[in-house]
Amino acid sequence: MALIAERVELARAGQNAKVIRRLRSGWAVMGDVQFLPGYCLLLADPVVPSLNVLGEQARQQFLSDMTRLGDALLAVTDALRINYEILGNAEPELHAHLFPRYAWEVDSARRMPAWFYDWQNAPAYSAELHGALQAALAERLVAMGGLWSEPVPSR
Repeated sequence: MALIAERVELARAGQNAKVIRRLRSGWAVMGDVQFLPGYCLLLADPVVPSLNVLGEQARQQFLSDMTRLGDALLAVTDALRINYEILGNAEPELHAHLFPRYAWEVDSARRMPAWFYDWQNAPAYSAELHGALQAALAERLVAMGGLWSEPVPSR
């Protein structure tokens, strides 16, 4: 099973500790590494290979959920902006990366894509260090509405 499909299965089963909330088009999750605090992803559920295979309504929902998650990031962090990326090169299943960008970043780094950061030595996600931000994001998403109507399984 590919990585995104595996993470979605874990989220459905309530066994993905990085889940922020279930949105209508998929799962908002914290990134595996947190070199930029609040780095998160939206994983499409059901899992599909790309945005292009979705019908118009499903496309709009995914993109709307992606920006809703970005709005929540802006509300709960001191980010200046959010960078959004849908790639699918290494993991050919629909998912979006959301990178908060901060004033405290070195100017040369802030002007480049987040992929130029050292991912190998970036701080790993941990509930102890990042759980409060994860909870704040979940709370903000609930306040904004537009969530999946079924209850999210507990971890």
